[in-house]
Amino acid sequence: MKAVYESPLSGRYASEKMKRLFSPDARFETWRRLWVELARAQHELGLPVTAEQVAELEANVSPIDYEIAERREREVRHDVMAHVYAFGEAAPGAKGIIHLGATSCYVTDNADLILYREGLKMIRASLLSAMGKLADFAEKYAQMPCLGYTHYQPAQLVTVGKRASLWLQDLMLDLEELDDAIRAIRFLGCRGTTGTEASFLSLFDGDTAKIDEMNKKIAARFGFDRLYDVCGQTYPRKLDSRILAVLSSIAQSTSKFATDVRLLQHDRQLEEPFEDKQIGSSAMAYKRNPMRCERICSLARYVIADALNAPMTAATQWMERTLDDSANHRISVPEAFLATDGILRLVCNVAGGLNVHEKIVEKTVRDYLPFIATENLMMAAVRKGGDRQAVHEIIREASMEATEKMRRGENWDLVAELAAHKEFGMSAEEIRAQLQPENYIGRCGEQTLALVRRCRALIGDDAAQTEEIGL
Repeated sequence: MKAVYESPLSGRYASEKMKRLFSPDARFETWRRLWVELARAQHELGLPVTAEQVAELEANVSPIDYEIAERREREVRHDVMAHVYAFGEAAPGAKGIIHLGATSCYVTDNADLILYREGLKMIRASLLSAMGKLADFAEKYAQMPCLGYTHYQPAQLVTVGKRASLWLQDLMLDLEELDDAIRAIRFLGCRGTTGTEASFLSLFDGDTAKIDEMNKKIAARFGFDRLYDVCGQTYPRKLDSRILAVLSSIAQSTSKFATDVRLLQHDRQLEEPFEDKQIGSSAMAYKRNPMRCERICSLARYVIADALNAPMTAATQWMERTLDDSANHRISVPEAFLATDGILRLVCNVAGGLNVHEKIVEKTVRDYLPFIATENLMMAAVRKGGDRQAVHEIIREASMEATEKMRRGENWDLVAELAAHKEFGMSAEEIRAQLQPENYIGRCGEQTLALVRRCRALIGDDAAQTEEIGL
């Protein structure tokens, strides 16, 4: 029996890979790797750190004895110094040089930058997978006419694929923002308590070139080619705002997709995957609820709201550093990653298994096409010698009558009503000949296929690297 609270993001929604990325092991082992690379750079630049000490640290990055670290933290009330102590216990020969010249944010902030960059790359892989599945769907149904909606009221025809292209384009725009956010991440480096590098001026006897070289060496070993030009004690918290903004943007796009599917499922035109043994309702056994899309919307709402945390934190940082960012930062950012990860897994599942109920889509088109085609019908009637004003009035009156019958649930036939008017000048057969749905979809197919091609060019070789994502 589980006796303590567990975040649903860990227990139900996020992938194992994302949970491992934000696990204590990943975080504290990254701290230790940062200490190793600091010691290595200091050894290479002539400080009193031996190769043997670097090797001893490197050999003891894991496992971590959390009991020692937690016991020490209860004594000193400082998590970084507790882990310095635990690392020293694991590598006693190097105990005296761990964290030399550094402040806590050397490990806490650089580790966050490393983990966030990796998290964004994982989100990117999931986003590409979702894009690929929507591209396949859009291509398949690029030419299939369906009723369009504005204000959720019947409008001109589109195609099933064209509607999906709107969802796809949103994700493609998110990819642009995501790539920009990844490129924006710089390394903090080892800059001292207020960002002045004063401790290293002392250690390197004023040799500023060696300080710069030390920071470049450490950054390069973690795959960074840029550092922040200046800093306080921390990296600029505006970065967190940028990261959560792009995760929020993905949440907005996927919620729009899921909401559209929910509405179309209500109309029986489209349906998310529904498994043979799946239960839609505990009481109403006939139900086929769109629970996956509802979950996407639910998690997306959380991410969108959670994204407010980062700008509020960035706006209230005092001078060179304040610690009121810490608790909020360590909750809001990882949980946004976990929730977005869960959202994209669901989107991949839904987009890869969407069911189009083609007969219902076609019936809906047939029901509304006579209304949609009335302008074309008016032009055809005039070409056959009809009076434009008289024909317009016939269409208006017949349309209003047909609409009223629809509201009362009665049978109606707009085509027959129009053909019954001698002044209209067209038979029912002639009118129906004008009602070919493909004549009313404009450039839907062309637009959709062009976007699909651009999407696949964006995905390119990345597709081979994107693993299949399931529930």
